Amino acid sequence: MSKLIMTVDDSASIRQMVGFTLRNAGYEVIEAKDGKDAVSKLSGPIKMVITDLNMPNMDGIELIRQIRANPAYKFIPVIMLTTESQATRKQEGKAAGATGWIVKPFQPEQLLAVVKKVLG
Repeated sequence: MSKLIMTVDDSASIRQMVGFTLRNAGYEVIEAKDGKDAVSKLSGPIKMVITDLNMPNMDGIELIRQIRANPAYKFIPVIMLTTESQATRKQEGKAAGATGWIVKPFQPEQLLAVVKKVLG
């Protein structure tokens, strides 16, 4: 059975690219356009969340806090995929419960390497 990954980004082109990369590698993908949308779709056998940091309605940091507050998803891996590379933002993400951090623009191989490493 393939693993289900949620991608969260307000950019349709990034969602498409991430989704395409993951689907080509055999993963199932559910997409959300921002943190609020992601929280509403957080159900079922989601194994990982890949989220942007800067989004309208609810940003990636708040999304991670909401995910960590949900007992069913408290321990799933959450990867930040963002243009932000400042140490303070990374620290904020880590404090909220982010598992890892990938800076955009990214290489599909880099994304898959992180997903495989984290999901096993």
